[in-house]
Amino acid sequence: MLLSAICGLLIGVMVTLAVQRRRYRRRDPVANDGCPGFPPGTINTPQLLAWIDAATQGWVILAPDLTIAYINARAERFLHITRNLLVRGRPLNEVLSIPQLEEAIISTRHQQRPQRSEWEQLGEPLEALVLPGSEEWLLVLIQSRQSLEAQQQQQERWVSDVAHELKTPLTALMLVSDRLEMAVHGEDTVLVQRLQRELQRLQLMVEDLLELSRLENCLLQDNDGYIPITLENLVDNAWSSVRPLAEQRQVQLVLDRSQPGPLMGDQRRLHRAVLNLLDNALRFSPDGSSVEVEVVSSGGWWMLMIRDHGPGLSESDLGSMFQRFYRGDPSRARSARSGSGSGLGLAIVQQIAVNHGGRVDARNHPAGGTCMELLLPKSLPVS
Repeated sequence: MLLSAICGLLIGVMVTLAVQRRRYRRRDPVANDGCPGFPPGTINTPQLLAWIDAATQGWVILAPDLTIAYINARAERFLHITRNLLVRGRPLNEVLSIPQLEEAIISTRHQQRPQRSEWEQLGEPLEALVLPGSEEWLLVLIQSRQSLEAQQQQQERWVSDVAHELKTPLTALMLVSDRLEMAVHGEDTVLVQRLQRELQRLQLMVEDLLELSRLENCLLQDNDGYIPITLENLVDNAWSSVRPLAEQRQVQLVLDRSQPGPLMGDQRRLHRAVLNLLDNALRFSPDGSSVEVEVVSSGGWWMLMIRDHGPGLSESDLGSMFQRFYRGDPSRARSARSGSGSGLGLAIVQQIAVNHGGRVDARNHPAGGTCMELLLPKSLPVS
């Protein structure tokens, strides 16, 4: 699915613009044959659509009004649409009734991020990836899960095997480092302590990679383990985990308790998300300052806002902070722990938010510091 996402994101806009150009050419037959953004004569709409027709995936291009602008033969076969049935130009919901796909389309429109969905079509397990394009056009890639499930299981086994193989030597190395610490003296003690810190960081990275892999293989509809919780309680429990460091640096939690923020969710993973956000705020908070937390109601959504009083975010941070292994500019950190993480904490937060049908964003607060905003639906997504 990662390859599908990359390919779709690279050519999705090109496809939708090509279809728009095709419509334009129907109105203006003198228009250029080339696709927008490409020199005349390099790639034209018929050539591009011929490639789509030959693809092993099903392709459905949806116009902004959710009518079917283009559909290839593979998608028609997956969806069991008769070839003599004219579906182009018709609203998608008149041609198909697939609640899981409709929910993914709505989520993609709202979040402007790719969404994945699974369902069965006459006994065949299918999977769709909905990709946002320009001007609210959407690209839906459809393929059978029969082969994908085997690939996913193989990937999960590979990650688990690698993590397991890493844990054994890491544990042995930690034991050796403990013995070394008791045996060495003088300047060598500093080297052993550095070795222990790096081994601990490597252990954390392995655990976080496993967790991120599990999260990426979860679907929006996987909500069987959801229970009633409140964002207020999540903040209290998460802050208790970082309180010793906060008290050491005299950083206080200021929590607005006017709205508890009740919702349904995976308590363990949402706790992890809130903990990572609070830990991130604490890392960049000056000694003696505060971390301010507020729960805000916005329509059918709860927004958890966590603000620190640190140096704020650079343009590079704003564009990259949710990527794997990105830890920001260490010169901006006020905490000695700023470089001790795995670089996966905010990527895990983002994936937890997406799996709950929400999102996480970051911005610089007008009065200084950083504000992280975790947006979650008040009710369960439609299954």
